Amino acid sequence: MTESIRSFFGNSTPIEKVFSPYRVCPLGAHVDHQHGLVTGFAIDRGVELWFTPSGDSRLHIQSLTFPGETVFDLRQPIEYKKGNWGDYIRGVVYAMNKRFSLQCGIKGIIKGSLPIGGLSSSAAVLVAYVKALAKANNLDLTPMETIRITSEAEREYVGLNNGVLDQACVVLSEQDSLLYLDTDNNDYQLLPKHYNMPEFELGIFFSGLTRSLITSDYNLRVHECKTAAWNILAFNELPLNLPEKTFLRDIPEKYFNATRERLPLRFAKRAAHFFSECERVRLGITAWEKGDIFTFGKLIFESCESSIRQYECGSPELIALYEIMRETPGIYGGRFSGAGFKGACISLIDPNLKEEIANRVTEKYLKKFPQYDDSFEVHFCKTHQGAKTYDN
Repeated sequence: MTESIRSFFGNSTPIEKVFSPYRVCPLGAHVDHQHGLVTGFAIDRGVELWFTPSGDSRLHIQSLTFPGETVFDLRQPIEYKKGNWGDYIRGVVYAMNKRFSLQCGIKGIIKGSLPIGGLSSSAAVLVAYVKALAKANNLDLTPMETIRITSEAEREYVGLNNGVLDQACVVLSEQDSLLYLDTDNNDYQLLPKHYNMPEFELGIFFSGLTRSLITSDYNLRVHECKTAAWNILAFNELPLNLPEKTFLRDIPEKYFNATRERLPLRFAKRAAHFFSECERVRLGITAWEKGDIFTFGKLIFESCESSIRQYECGSPELIALYEIMRETPGIYGGRFSGAGFKGACISLIDPNLKEEIANRVTEKYLKKFPQYDDSFEVHFCKTHQGAKTYDN
């Protein structure tokens, strides 16, 4: 802990810390909002939140990543979102006060350890706030309660119509295990690394672009998937539900296949990605359980290809990174991380070839996009357990 953090709290104040990891999703891209099948790892980089109970209902948060501070009384009606980093703590208070009457605020300092874009820093931040406020108010939350609260904070207050993949990875993950989650019923498994599987690490390639999902086409893609589902039901003369309660997961694939040629092209593509990606998750789980990292990696590449062709996301920069990864020895598989609108690419890599991978990807990417020479970054990470609170 730095002297500046200690001085913020005062020398005699006991301080606690939440470490809330970032996450990567090797398979299961863009399907959680349609109740699909997903996989994920937490990584050993993330968000740190140093905090102490405020002793009253006042909440005071400073950020070492963004300017300004957030101060409000959590017992007062939550203000409308302001479009800044303080919306995440306001969203958490909004979601928690739906269930509990929070009495005790926190005083805290928050910091992220990697550039923003593609690792679900928003989920890591939300989980950190939930854990700190739960501790300050003596609330014993189950993992699924934490996931639901953070999901509601992001969907209903911040305004991003995502599923629960990000939050689940941040909360449930264990080191050296793959999280396999069915977002339709929230059943999950933690699948340990097979003893025959080669060692691997996770390569993170930041394109140099930052992105906000709220201002990207992310929410549009969610609505396109729901519209595709509605059209499939209508063409097959099946009962319709309200659009907000309609999901591709509720439709057997045979009905999509029967009406695929009648759907507007964009809706057919979104549905095709959903059904093929869920199948890639099933195949990937089989490969993982056998220790077959080569097949697992190949499926990750195929997932990214479908994201480009069928889901139609990806900036020129991310697509270039994907193509470079496919040609780089030592990379088992890779794809866009997160929503695929700017941000980063992730990969499974052979740790014995880290230096060669970093040099090759950097050289080829910056040759094509020299304007990102000062912002392109390469990081290598390992898997990690989910968010935890520690005494400092």
